[in-house]
Amino acid sequence: MIALPNLLKFSRDIALGMATLLLVATSVFAQTDPLPSWNNTGAKAAIVAFVDRVTAENTPGYVPEVERIAVFDNDGTLWTEQPMYVQLAFALDRVKAEAATHPEWKDTQPFKAVLDNDMKALAATGEKGLLELVLATHSGMTTEEFQKIASDWIATARHPRFNRPYTELVYQPMLELLAYLRENGFKTFIVSGGGVEFIRPWAEQVYGVPPEQVIGSTIKTQFEMREGVSTLFRLPQVDFIDDKAGKPVAINQFIGRRPIAAFGNSDGDLEMLQWTTLGGTTTRFGLIVHHTDAEREYAYDRDSPFGRLDKALDAAADNNWTVVDMKADWKQIFPAK
Repeated sequence: MIALPNLLKFSRDIALGMATLLLVATSVFAQTDPLPSWNNTGAKAAIVAFVDRVTAENTPGYVPEVERIAVFDNDGTLWTEQPMYVQLAFALDRVKAEAATHPEWKDTQPFKAVLDNDMKALAATGEKGLLELVLATHSGMTTEEFQKIASDWIATARHPRFNRPYTELVYQPMLELLAYLRENGFKTFIVSGGGVEFIRPWAEQVYGVPPEQVIGSTIKTQFEMREGVSTLFRLPQVDFIDDKAGKPVAINQFIGRRPIAAFGNSDGDLEMLQWTTLGGTTTRFGLIVHHTDAEREYAYDRDSPFGRLDKALDAAADNNWTVVDMKADWKQIFPAK
């Protein structure tokens, strides 16, 4: 028979050992969880199930690594797009920076609206006015000159609400998702309506996506020799708009494979999601980020002037796409400071 003091000591040792094992198990789980910023909801389960399926060799859902292509929208999918697209904020700052050399802008819309900080008047100029701003501020220079201007701006600009650099307002859960897919043999591409040369300078550092895997809207460029140096000069003309139906066209042109996974957040991504999921014979996955968290980020969908999510939200139910509820599905929104 075990004496009472020895029995108590034995019980304490057992309890301590079990507690230690529990802590170790919890730590190991935390280290092996590929998506720690995602709550254990249906969205996370759907992602993991998809990845497990396409990577399980000798099963019907298996997809060879060379075919594991995933495409991501940028604005509203990988980083914040409110209260306006980041590249639009850049264009507005460029108008103000260049106004001294363009005195005519003081009396010419849409430039006058920008200089007067009259966002209502600017909105009234519509897409035509916004395009005019972009062409005026993004052209008339070489590609290297533009990339330096964009890089310098992104390094110093701050978001008006969060007072953080825009590159810190990327979504931590989506950074984890990008890394998780790459760890499982996926090649990840950004397919954005934003300007490709605005995104490329910082995409690799922020997202781990190299420049050659960034697809976006472009303006026309032409080759020129300047003082014995070869350059590409940016012209004030639209070349290609990589939005809506343009996205599948660009994917086919620049990737050459139909993706098996697509991630978006707005009606501008509808055709990309359809192109990815509604064709081909392999396992496919579509996901929409639904902005539902006004406290930690923003809440918007069908009526938003930026990132409107209406038709694509309805299509998600019909096509079995996963819809991420940011408020319910994400433990955190942005990376910790």
